[in-house]
Amino acid sequence: MDLRNDRSFFDLLAGSFERLTHQPLVPKEIRPDDAPRWLYEDAPFGILAHNTAEDPVFVYGNEAVQKRFEYTWEELTALPSRLSAEAPERSERERFLNEVKQHGFVANYRGIRIAKSGKRFWIEDAIVWQLTDADGTYRGQAAFLPRTSDI
Repeated sequence: MDLRNDRSFFDLLAGSFERLTHQPLVPKEIRPDDAPRWLYEDAPFGILAHNTAEDPVFVYGNEAVQKRFEYTWEELTALPSRLSAEAPERSERERFLNEVKQHGFVANYRGIRIAKSGKRFWIEDAIVWQLTDADGTYRGQAAFLPRTSDI
């Protein structure tokens, strides 16, 4: 399923983010009908989301994420999310994601990630949160990546 401009998936991302952090994901001046497209195409920050599979796979990554991780939409949405970190970093990533599960979200996260080319970079000041719908059903996890920097 292509979630790039899917309104219900956008509502899941934005709604769960705002319920947990008390902050809007998209600026209030963006019209609701334009918000999914803005988040995917124009947002000056990265947004990633993975599903609830035993080995979670990315289901969403906006254009800012695709550029930084060097994947097309098709490549990114076929990638197990654990592969976004190098093997030595994966245990730290798993520990962190378990913390997110316990608390609903974690802010100010910093970690090393790896692009398709093998280039390593920092994600900084990230917010990682549980994707839960309005009924409280768990749908995966997502990350807001406001800053990245080369290593």
